Amino acid sequence: MDDCYRIADTSQILTPALVVFRDMVEQNLDHMVEIAGDPARLRPHCKTHKTREIVELELARGIVRHKCATFAEAEMLAEAGVKDVFLAYSLVGPNIGRAVAFRRKYPEVEFSVTGDHEKPLKQLAEAMTSASLSIGVLLDIDTGQHRTGVPVGPEAKELYRLIVETEGLIPDGLHVYDGHQHQKSRDERQAAVDEEWQRVSQFRTDLESEGWPVPRLVCGGTASFPIYAAKTEPGIEYSPGTCVYNDAGYGGRFPDMVFPPAALMLTRVISRPTPTRITLDIGYKAVASDPPAGERLIFPDLPEAELVLQNEEHLVLETARAGEFEPGDELLAIPRHICPTSALHRAAYVVSGGEVVGQWVIASRDRWITI
Repeated sequence: MDDCYRIADTSQILTPALVVFRDMVEQNLDHMVEIAGDPARLRPHCKTHKTREIVELELARGIVRHKCATFAEAEMLAEAGVKDVFLAYSLVGPNIGRAVAFRRKYPEVEFSVTGDHEKPLKQLAEAMTSASLSIGVLLDIDTGQHRTGVPVGPEAKELYRLIVETEGLIPDGLHVYDGHQHQKSRDERQAAVDEEWQRVSQFRTDLESEGWPVPRLVCGGTASFPIYAAKTEPGIEYSPGTCVYNDAGYGGRFPDMVFPPAALMLTRVISRPTPTRITLDIGYKAVASDPPAGERLIFPDLPEAELVLQNEEHLVLETARAGEFEPGDELLAIPRHICPTSALHRAAYVVSGGEVVGQWVIASRDRWITI
């Protein structure tokens, strides 16, 4: 491992542990602002870290607009001092009542959500007007992932008309997420993003020609962040998320995204069951298991090791170097997918300058805090 990942004293770190290297986080945040050109155009997604302290680091850099996916994350942002929160999720069922509760608890926060269907939008409007409140709504545009949203066209236009004309709802623009754009080539990724962007841009012009406000377009994720950052149209906000910590998945998939990993796992050897195997204390209760088995972690100091077995509390590595290890020895690993990994931990150990300087609580890892 590079010296920047040195930990002088690990004796008080309980493993398996999420370890955040604060110096690398700050470097990644500075690079994020550099790519954006202006922190006012950033609306980073907090789903990766879910941590108040990182939000405070972002606020200190002038990043005042923030994006989230759950009410727990929205509440964490508000408690950290964020005054502009976008919950990029369409509200149904009890979440409509929670939106009313959030607006009442944080009246000073500009709060918006997404919508893509007439029925829940009308229910949301009724709940807001009954409470003498209003809420911003961004029309969720399907750019090809086919997860949520509606494609640009007549149906999308009529939904935006509904938002404009319905009491309790404030037309707040378009949500333009493109998480399906995973091309390793920057040029190929840009071509794919630009093709969809042309349709979205024309759709915005069409809406504005009706006299309807489209104040913002919240665009992309981490992979398309630098592509949108090069666009000059007014109202574009960029929503990178993973690059705050980065992980082995993004690091390997997008070589043009130069963000060093800032959140790693510290694990200890607990057994050496065969001459060519070591067993670690990092099961799939400690690291995201959505990557395929055998691909969930990268061990920089043991790159040739094969991950042959993982259970709830164990990970078995096959390596010709097994004889170099004894129970109690330590390894650092880079998660393949850091976002759900962070949600598996109550808190992260924080390292700066090689020293453990404290812990950061993963404040919004749960589905609710008080709302």
